[in-house]
Amino acid sequence: MQVNESSENYLETILVLSKRNPVVRSVDIAEELGFKKSSVSVAMKNLREKNNITVTKEGYIYLTDSGREIAEMIYERHELLTDWLTRLGVDPKIAAEDACRMEHVISKESFDAIKKHIK
Repeated sequence: MQVNESSENYLETILVLSKRNPVVRSVDIAEELGFKKSSVSVAMKNLREKNNITVTKEGYIYLTDSGREIAEMIYERHELLTDWLTRLGVDPKIAAEDACRMEHVISKESFDAIKKHIK
C-alpha cells in the first residue's frame, strides 16, 4: 500500500471534504489545496488508476476502500500530531504545518509509540 506524499495529501483532502460536503469534485479539491484544476485532474487520474478513488460520470469523487484506508491513516496522524504539538506549546498554525510534513515520513512504529504515550 505504498503511495507517495502527494497522493496521500490528495486522499486526505478528499476524506476531509467528504466530511464537509455532500459530494467532492476536482474543483473542490483545487480550491481546498490552492492548486490548478489541471494539476488536480492529473492527480485524480493517477489515483483512479491505482484504484484509490472512483469518479462518477458527473465528476463526483469517492474513495475506494484502499483509498479510504490510506486517507484515514494520514488524517489520524495529522490530527494526533497537530494536537500533540499544540499541547507541547507550539503555535497551532505551525503545529498543523509540521504535522502535515511529519505525517508522511513517520514510521508506523514511531507513530504508534507517540499515540500510546499520549493516551
